[in-house]
Amino acid sequence: QVQLVESGGGLVEFGGSLRLSCSASRLRFSLYEMGWYRQAPGKQRELVSSITSRHKTNYSDSVKGRFTIPRDNAQSTSYLQMNNLKPEDTALYYCKADGTSWFGAAYWGQGTQVTVSS
Repeated sequence: QVQLVESGGGLVEFGGSLRLSCSASRLRFSLYEMGWYRQAPGKQRELVSSITSRHKTNYSDSVKGRFTIPRDNAQSTSYLQMNNLKPEDTALYYCKADGTSWFGAAYWGQGTQVTVSS
């Protein structure tokens, strides 16, 4: 069974940094597009950033210039490096592995909480 396990969330002050990790198992990681989403209370889940199997990246306007999304295929791990954090970044962050093109399937992690204090 495919598993995605996020880690690295926590409480950080305004302007601080966090690095989220998403460790995948039981899938051909290098062929999956990896994405990070977030959902704040009372709001819809939104795409924060994604990276394709060919390492093409995409960022939402709200995080562009502050977040990066490296991946390590050898470790089957995706990361979200978050710098210069703001209170509006507070949310539950989810990792998604999208293999729709190759395998017709996508998987989600359980989420990790990020809270930024002002």
